[in-house]
Amino acid sequence: MAEHGESLDGIADETPLWRRLVPLVLAIVFALALGLLVYLANHASDARERAVALQRHSYVVMLQAKTVEAKVGNAEALLARYVVSHDAAVGRQFQDEWATAQRELTALERSTRNSPRQAQAVARLRAAMAERGATLTEIALRVRYDQALGALGQLEATRKEASVRTIAQELATVVALQERERQRHDAQVDRSESRIDRLNDSYGIVGLGLLMAVLVALWLAHSARTERVFARRLALAEAARVDDLEVAVEQRTEQLRDANAKLQHEMEERLHAEQSLRQLQKMEALGKLTGGIAHDFNNMLAVVVGGIDVARRQIGKNPEKAAAHLDSAIEGANHAAALIERLLAFARSEPLRPDRIDPDALIVRMEDLIARAIGSGIKVELDLDGGDWAVWADRAQLESALINMAINARDAMDGRGTLTIATRRMTLREREIGQCAAGDHVSLTVTDTGCGMTPAVLERVFEPFFTTKAVGKGTGLGLSQIFGLVSQCHGAVDIKSTPGEGTSVQLLLPRMTATQAASAAPSEPAPQTESAEATPLRIMVVEDDPRVLRATLAALATLGHAGIACDHPGKAAALLAADPAIALILSDVLMPDMSGPEMVAALGEAVADTPVIFVTGFAGDKGTAAQLSGHPLLRKPFTVAQLAAAIDKAVARPRRRRRSSAVA
Repeated sequence: MAEHGESLDGIADETPLWRRLVPLVLAIVFALALGLLVYLANHASDARERAVALQRHSYVVMLQAKTVEAKVGNAEALLARYVVSHDAAVGRQFQDEWATAQRELTALERSTRNSPRQAQAVARLRAAMAERGATLTEIALRVRYDQALGALGQLEATRKEASVRTIAQELATVVALQERERQRHDAQVDRSESRIDRLNDSYGIVGLGLLMAVLVALWLAHSARTERVFARRLALAEAARVDDLEVAVEQRTEQLRDANAKLQHEMEERLHAEQSLRQLQKMEALGKLTGGIAHDFNNMLAVVVGGIDVARRQIGKNPEKAAAHLDSAIEGANHAAALIERLLAFARSEPLRPDRIDPDALIVRMEDLIARAIGSGIKVELDLDGGDWAVWADRAQLESALINMAINARDAMDGRGTLTIATRRMTLREREIGQCAAGDHVSLTVTDTGCGMTPAVLERVFEPFFTTKAVGKGTGLGLSQIFGLVSQCHGAVDIKSTPGEGTSVQLLLPRMTATQAASAAPSEPAPQTESAEATPLRIMVVEDDPRVLRATLAALATLGHAGIACDHPGKAAALLAADPAIALILSDVLMPDMSGPEMVAALGEAVADTPVIFVTGFAGDKGTAAQLSGHPLLRKPFTVAQLAAAIDKAVARPRRRRRSSAVA
């Protein structure tokens, strides 16, 4: 055994040196290779962790930017609701949402402080949000201080200001920059994974080398295999860690998608709720308007009927008094027509027709009308100090405003008390009172000794259709129309009221400028008169209402014309054929079975050379210009003078050919 051992030792000793060094060299080489692979694997793993961390940071920054955008949008939506509803709770929600947006912006600043470009974008975003926050706060304050209509207009106007675009642009810039960063980090993660995959492939090569080394030396193979198993486990652990991170990122992405879908759903629900609320408000306003118009119109009819009744009783005894009462009835009818015109103007948002107005002279002229409108139980006192200062306003609208304020005062005093109408000359500083510009103004104040108004009522007096009167006692349009008139004149309305003591409504109107004076019409329009030398005409009157038909025929007879009655448009063709001397057609627009324009179209060549005047009081006439085909339009109610002027104008229009030739 010893010899065998010695022989083995001898064999070992006889082994060439290079053969004994080869296993050691191979072991060292493969050990070095294995160490290098382990180092590279660790380095690749660290690089992947850093790339994944930066990738996660990118998602956080984008989420914060989207949160800021969502909070700003919610704040503006809540402010719009606050302007419409005046609900203090909604106002506080707006403030909370805006404060949350500021906190999210601060978090976004911290997250982007290491990126110069993003930090600059966030700095610009903060400046724009500060500017937008000041604007929104100002709008909220205007709502709080009873300037809801101005606040709503300002809110709509500021939706296009630069700060809104800057906020959207800078948020988009932050998200775009971070998206590029995320893509770069994704590329880094992909490169790390590729590197790990290549290292995994290299492990196989090292394994083959280690297997070859086992044939040379068992101890080298065992050592190499142990190292390889360890390295593989490490790589698998890293791969599992990466997989877990990818799952976490996917879960977070899904959560963000769910949150965005939920936000979209909530926005749609809010939109549907707002639409339903607006519909309910429209229906409520329509109910108030129906009763209120009847009340105001009945007031005017009371003046008309009373004046006509008294004139009928006085016409034989005292013709002069009868004429005065008839003038009063005509004035009341004109105000009734003006009421309808105001309602149509309110529905169509038509512009005013301004003219030069002397406030003192206007009030003196309307004193009797105001006294009749409010009743004998109320004493009217005038305190006029407007001097020769004139204003530039719509005469009919200003007269209507005075009547509305007087009737409101009458209702507040329950028919008993003192109504004072005062004018003053005032020179104001910029925004000294309301939104008035600096300069000369005329103050027109109506003061009553009535029940007054509570602060809650004062906050809503300018809302369209808002009224504290019972159903059928008011439209709720009076003060809102006054507010619109004064706003278009660049003036202001100031209301002071104390419950139990009375109310004072002050209108501040700018003094008329030289430019306005140059374009002003004569202060008193020339009266219309019938044509004294008008040629008698045979005129066919097409009207389905027998009362209007009788009145129109009587007016034509007054002018010396012969009226041919036609109570249905279907009879017009037969009457024209029976009477070739008919020189003009006076037709209503809206009639049963056939409208006036449809009747003229059906007659065709039979009326090709016959003048046609359309008469109507319908609000939608302005949308039927194409149907009227350029024919003159006479609006109801009309005076005899207006009828005469319309006939003269229609007859004077050039004709295509004589109708007699068409008949022949």
